[in-house]
Amino acid sequence: MIYGYMRVSTTGQVKGNSLEEQERVLRHHGAQEIYQDAFTGTKTSRPNFNILMEKLTDGDTLIVTKLDRFARNTVEGINVIQKLLDKGVRVTILNMGTVDNTPTGKLILTVMLGFAEFERDMIMQRTSAGKAIAKTKEGYSEGRPQKYTEEEIAEAMDLLNKYSFRQVSKMTKISKSTLLRLTKRICDEAQ
Repeated sequence: MIYGYMRVSTTGQVKGNSLEEQERVLRHHGAQEIYQDAFTGTKTSRPNFNILMEKLTDGDTLIVTKLDRFARNTVEGINVIQKLLDKGVRVTILNMGTVDNTPTGKLILTVMLGFAEFERDMIMQRTSAGKAIAKTKEGYSEGRPQKYTEEEIAEAMDLLNKYSFRQVSKMTKISKSTLLRLTKRICDEAQ
């Protein structure tokens, strides 16, 4: 059996790492059954990955689009891949090839995992530095900027007393999911 595994850190993952793109590539390379998770690579909770690990047996193939979709760090990547190789599972990481259980294969894997971990650490370092600089600027607020003014939100909430979520969404151009989230937030704050 050929299994695929895909992971995104966020639902808005950049092109090339989106679930849709990963699935297209995995299917193109023969994946018959695909497991997915939507957790940042720094988190240990990847429930579907854990299910897949238990399911893989001798003779199966695991395909992953990129090394960074597979492991959070060098040590974990080496341990997971070695466990799979010991079970007789063939591991193919499309941006580097099939991983084999030879000294050369292990060296290449270790180097590639080291670079993947280094790249992730550098991204985290740049992000932290950018946040620290942003916090020093006047008007800084954590998170995404508000898309709608307080007046627009209040108007939409008033309209919900007379109209359905779908109708209010059409009138205000505020999505139904945003209206639902705002309504829930207001109810939670009232309690």
